[in-house]
Amino acid sequence: MDTAVSSSVVCNMKCAGIPYKYVFQSSSVVTGGKGHTLSWRSFRKYPSSFESPLMKNFTSSVKTHRSQICSLKFGRADPPLLYDCQDKRSSLRNYLSSSNTLFNSDWKSDRRGRTFSPRRSCCIQSSLRAADQVEVLVNQESFNKQLLTRINILKEPYKRPLLLSNCHVETIFAAYFRTLPTIQYKRECLKMVDGGTVALDWPVGGEDAGLWSSDLPEDAPVLVLLPGLTGGSGDTYVRHMLVRARKAGWRPVVFNSRGCGDSPVTSPQFYSASFTEDLRQVVKYVANYCSNSRIYAAGWSLGANILVRYLGQEGENCVLSGAVSLCNPFDLVLADINFHQGFNNIYDKSLASALQKIFKKHAKLFEGIGGEYNIEKAANPKTVRDFDEGITRVSFGFKTVDEYYDFSSSSRSIKDVRIPLLCVQAEDDPIAPAAGIPRADIEANKNCALVVTPGGGHLGWIAGGEAPLGAPWTDPLVMDYLVLLNSQVSSGKGPDTRKRQESDARLVSVDMVGGSMGVPEPEEAVIR
Repeated sequence: MDTAVSSSVVCNMKCAGIPYKYVFQSSSVVTGGKGHTLSWRSFRKYPSSFESPLMKNFTSSVKTHRSQICSLKFGRADPPLLYDCQDKRSSLRNYLSSSNTLFNSDWKSDRRGRTFSPRRSCCIQSSLRAADQVEVLVNQESFNKQLLTRINILKEPYKRPLLLSNCHVETIFAAYFRTLPTIQYKRECLKMVDGGTVALDWPVGGEDAGLWSSDLPEDAPVLVLLPGLTGGSGDTYVRHMLVRARKAGWRPVVFNSRGCGDSPVTSPQFYSASFTEDLRQVVKYVANYCSNSRIYAAGWSLGANILVRYLGQEGENCVLSGAVSLCNPFDLVLADINFHQGFNNIYDKSLASALQKIFKKHAKLFEGIGGEYNIEKAANPKTVRDFDEGITRVSFGFKTVDEYYDFSSSSRSIKDVRIPLLCVQAEDDPIAPAAGIPRADIEANKNCALVVTPGGGHLGWIAGGEAPLGAPWTDPLVMDYLVLLNSQVSSGKGPDTRKRQESDARLVSVDMVGGSMGVPEPEEAVIR
C-alpha cells in the first residue's frame, strides 16, 4: 500500500543584508517499500528574524533521498519530468548559499520577492519554476480542452500579494475585507412538495444603476448560483459573480437553501450535502420560467458538492447545459477529519455558530419531534459534526454521521456527469483538502476538467487584476469558461442539453429585498 509522506525544509540566508527564510515544501510517496518519489511543491521566501546554519537542514533532507529519483509534475497536466539530481546537489548547495548569485542570470526573480524560478535542469531547481503555476487536468479528448486553451488567465502564474501568501490569511482576509457590491433583489419563494421553502434572488438593481436598468434579451443565458454552507445572496463572492455575469449579458439568480440568506423555514427539515431534490426543482422551475434560455450553474463549497451530486444523478437527462464547481470538499469524510486539525478548528466553530443561529430562529418547528433527534446538541453545537449528529443525519435517514458524510461525498458522482463541468480547487484549501480531489475520475471523464491553483485558501483566491479587495481570481476564469461554452453550444459545436421538465415547486411569494439583506455577520463570514 502506498503511503504519503510530507516534509518541509527550512533554510535561512541573507539577500541584500536582509535575512530571509526559504521553505522547500515537498511530498513523497513510499511505493510498496521500493523507495520514495520526491515531488517538490514550492519554494517560498519570507522575511525572517532569525538565522541558522544555511544548508544544515536542507543537506540532511537531501541525503535522506540520496539514491532516489526526484520527479516533478508540472501544471497543465504535462507528463512528469524526471531527473537524477544526485550529481547536482553539491553545486546546488553552493549556489543557494551565496547571496551574491540570487539575482544573477541563472535566476528569474519575482519583483515582489515571493518566488524564484531557476532555469537549470536539476529537478529541485526546475520545480521552482512551477511554484506558482496553475495546474489544468483535462481528458485529451474532452470538449473542455479547446475551451480552456483559450482562457488567458490559465496561461499566467497565480500570484497573490506577499502578505497574503498563507491559506488562512487568504481565507480570512477575503471574508473580512473583500468589497461587497450593493445589489437589490427580487425574491421568489418556492414551496416544495414536503412543505419546505427555498428562495430565489434575482438581481434587479444596485450601485451601478445602468448595469441593471438595461433589458436582457429573452434568450439570455441563465446562471444559477449555489452558495456554501449557511451562505446566501449576501455573501461577497456571490455578489461579485452576480455583477460579472450581468456585465457579460447573463441573467444570474441565487438559490438560497432552506434557512439561508434569510429565507424562510416552513418545515422541520433543513438542507444537507446529500439532498439534491430542492436543486432539482429549482432548475426545473428556472428552465420553465426562462424557457428560451440555456441554464448553467456554479456552486461554491457545500453548494458545489450538492451541484456535482445533482449532475451525477441526472446524467444524460440533466437540464443544465454546463456547470462550474469551486472549493468543492468532494470527500466529506476526509474534510471532516481535516476540520479538526490545528487552526482549522476555528472554521469548524465558525460554521457551527452559523448553523446554530439558523436553527434557533426556527427551533419551534422541531418542538416535540421524536425519534433519534438530539435537539439539545443541534441547538448548542460545538462543531459542524455536532449539528449533523443532532439534526442532519436523522432528517435524511442515516445511522451515523460518517455514513452520511461518505454517502454525500460528490467524488462518487464525477464518473456519472454527462454535461461540461469545470472544477476549480486551491491546493492549500484548509476546508476542502486537495487530497480529496478525485483526479483520476475527472481525467477519465470527457465531460470534466480540473483547475488547481497553488494558493487561494477557501473562497479566497486573492490574486489577479482586482486583488486584494476586488473579485476573486476565479471570477474571470468561471465567466470566460461559461461564455465560451455557451457560444460553442449555441453554434451547434458543443453538446446541447437544453431540456424542459415540469417543476413540482410552487411560487408562493414575490418580494423586493434591499442591498444589505442576508449579509453575514463578521464572525460567521469567514468560510461561508
